[in-house]
Amino acid sequence: MNTTSQELDQKQAVTALRRKDLLGIAELSPGEIELVLDTAEAMKEVGTRPIKKVPALRGKTVVNLFYEPSTRTRTSFEIAEKRLSADTLNIAIGTSSVVKGETLADTALNLEAMSPDMIVLRHASSGACHFLSRVCRSAIINAGDGMHEHPTQALLDAFTIRERKKRLAGLKIAIIGDLLHSRVLRSNIHLLTKLGANVWVCGPPTLIPADIRRFGVTATSAVEEAVHDADVIMLLRIQLERMEGAYFPSLREYFRVFGMTEARLQLARPDVMIMHPGPMNRGVEIASEVADGPYSVILDQVANGVAVRMAVLYLLAGGAEHEEAA
Repeated sequence: MNTTSQELDQKQAVTALRRKDLLGIAELSPGEIELVLDTAEAMKEVGTRPIKKVPALRGKTVVNLFYEPSTRTRTSFEIAEKRLSADTLNIAIGTSSVVKGETLADTALNLEAMSPDMIVLRHASSGACHFLSRVCRSAIINAGDGMHEHPTQALLDAFTIRERKKRLAGLKIAIIGDLLHSRVLRSNIHLLTKLGANVWVCGPPTLIPADIRRFGVTATSAVEEAVHDADVIMLLRIQLERMEGAYFPSLREYFRVFGMTEARLQLARPDVMIMHPGPMNRGVEIASEVADGPYSVILDQVANGVAVRMAVLYLLAGGAEHEEAA
């Protein structure tokens, strides 16, 4: 057994996720979420070594199939796969048969004919990952599907909060921005409420989903109320590419009413964390002095994304059970 497995044994977190795919946070139990977060702690240590590689997924093949643009998610998945010694394949959609009219199912089935073990999928259509999970034998990992879910983003957000605050239960976490179009919001609500956080959501009334309160959150359009005594403030990008029509007068007006400034930051707790899943629109969701200030953990989120995605890949592959069989 290698060092990674020994570290995980010490944490009593070697049990694999008892599912083929990671499609969303909604389907995970609190115990499974904690398992991923605990495993990510051991995986993060790998990134501090002179040689940042362990043989945990040696012999496994992972396909990264991204139908939408991505910097952080795609790069961190690829780094995670390489650090686990998996063989990786990145499909460039713009130079694939998709541009000739090939369907998602046909693309995936043709890839599966080459016997990959996992497919990491980002797609503009909600439910695309669930569809592939029904037609593919390969494990499917949701890297963001439409406006539905982005599970690994929520997991890395939770990991970052727990790393700083040592807990999630009882924290006031304010999520502010484009609530209507955000898959990050949906995954974070599922995760944070399952682990006992007090979640507030805030945005223009036109960007607050009508049924949001049924998920156990407090909704408001008063940003000062949302950030008051907050332990964590998470800003969400205004997704203009998903908007049809005017949801607010202008970007300048949005920043004036909802943007995170140093003045609004004073309403939160003294040790508040400032988060953003990226990409940021500076001067729209967040002022540069806040994004780059001492309370910001935005780059920590990026760094932790590698460890969390390593944990997901490792656990879906069978964890220590796979290593022992190899």
